[in-house]
Amino acid sequence: MIWRQVLLLSCLSAVVLLSSENRQKLGADALRRDYYERQRNKFENFVEEQNDEQEERSREAVEQWRQWHYDGLYPPYLYNRHHT
Repeated sequence: MIWRQVLLLSCLSAVVLLSSENRQKLGADALRRDYYERQRNKFENFVEEQNDEQEERSREAVEQWRQWHYDGLYPPYLYNRHHT
């Protein structure tokens, strides 16, 4: 009879130990997911800012090129130039 109680108590303690261990693992997984999500969001924001800056520089360069080569005709493209 006593050995049954000992066996039952050991099984219950094992279940409690495993469930608390699983809760710790789940909590650590959630923290890890949050961390990596924050890192991914930071990187995505950084890349988006870099792309925006590159597009702005490209747009400015094209605008400068158009102003420099503008010949007074509309639209100011090369096919409007009248070369002899």
